Amino acid sequence: MSAIVQAFKDADLRKKILVTIALIILYRIGAQIPTPGVDYGIIAERLNALTQGDEANIFSVISLFSGGALLQLSIFAIGIMPYITASIIVQLLTVVIPRFEELKKEGQSGQAKMTQYTRYLTVALALLQSSGIVALADREQLLGQGVPVLVEDRNLWTLAMMVIVMTSGAVLIMWLGEIITEKGVGNGMSLLIFAGIATRLPTDGANILRQSGPVVFAVVIVAVILLVVGIVFIEQGQRRIPVQYAKRMVGRRQYGGTSTYLPLKVNQAGVIPVIFASSLMYVPVLITQIINSNKPTPPDNWWMSTVMAWLQNPASWQYILIYFTLIIFFAYFYVSIQYDPYEQAENMKKYGGFIPGIRPGRPTAEYLAFVMNRLLFVGAIYLGLIAILPNIAMDLGISGSGGGGTMSAFGGTAILIMVSVALTTVKQIESQLLQSNYEGLLK
Repeated sequence: MSAIVQAFKDADLRKKILVTIALIILYRIGAQIPTPGVDYGIIAERLNALTQGDEANIFSVISLFSGGALLQLSIFAIGIMPYITASIIVQLLTVVIPRFEELKKEGQSGQAKMTQYTRYLTVALALLQSSGIVALADREQLLGQGVPVLVEDRNLWTLAMMVIVMTSGAVLIMWLGEIITEKGVGNGMSLLIFAGIATRLPTDGANILRQSGPVVFAVVIVAVILLVVGIVFIEQGQRRIPVQYAKRMVGRRQYGGTSTYLPLKVNQAGVIPVIFASSLMYVPVLITQIINSNKPTPPDNWWMSTVMAWLQNPASWQYILIYFTLIIFFAYFYVSIQYDPYEQAENMKKYGGFIPGIRPGRPTAEYLAFVMNRLLFVGAIYLGLIAILPNIAMDLGISGSGGGGTMSAFGGTAILIMVSVALTTVKQIESQLLQSNYEGLLK
């Protein structure tokens, strides 16, 4: 508690923390405001009767990250997912499009241009996503077959207004996240995801306690605590490669001659592979449901009987295998475009740095790539196992694995995201506290 008291004693840090808390509260208020044209009474009645497991098959990702705002069809129903997807797509395009790669190397001006492209893509994705959700709601397939969630006297203008309101809500969330990053503490988008997941903890915990009893609930709590400890251990783990800088004279001053280390995290990719793999798993289901929603009898073909049967059942071994493979793939792919060992080796060589026993230049780059691949293998396996733990529990018939299936607030993915965001935010607060203390010491 002394660190928290000390943080609030610092005027600048206190202001940043209060701004962050205020914007998060504003985000959660918006998540409770229904979109015009929605029959909220029917939605509330349906959500009370709907088990959390029913929603986990199709809309689990958006519902999790929006704190349940999707199924309530609130103005923030789309949540932060369009911005996350747009950010990942723009980062991936830096490998494919030379113009994006040039912008990435231009520094602050290039980063501002990339941010602008990300915003445009966010609007397009939010428009597409909100149109699909409104279409499902209009065809009475969002909260179950034949459940009307919109007002009866709706028309084309009502549906268009709902799409505009939801898209505007996604853009407003993007703006709130950027304001938190700029004037608050921590990464704004990550904190909004954290807030959306954390708000579901009491509900999902109550569902487990009600459906499975106190014994299973206690087991789940113990398992979550052990999971948090393991995630912290891996997230903080790093391989420290020693780096020696040669002495050099610049004018009359001597620089270098110091020993330091290059920290390589075990989980270099963070939670991005899990988020992207989860999004990719639900997209085919969403598109297929929209296409078949206006057909009285869905077609009985290979896609519907085989692929959709896999993707709609998180407890099947096919779903688990596909999900695990996608996480491994995106972990390697994301790190390959984010971390360039040849660029790292070139920078070390430019400033007179070298790894003891390794020649500068290409041998250093090959050594860094070798170490990074070994760490990445462990990190990717770790991410995959954490993400599929609830699926395996469901496959083994263990009830109470989170109430909401693979995407409940007690699931591996949710715990992983919350712990990672909490660790990053605490580190930023600590660094600002140290900075203020050093300034006070020098004065």
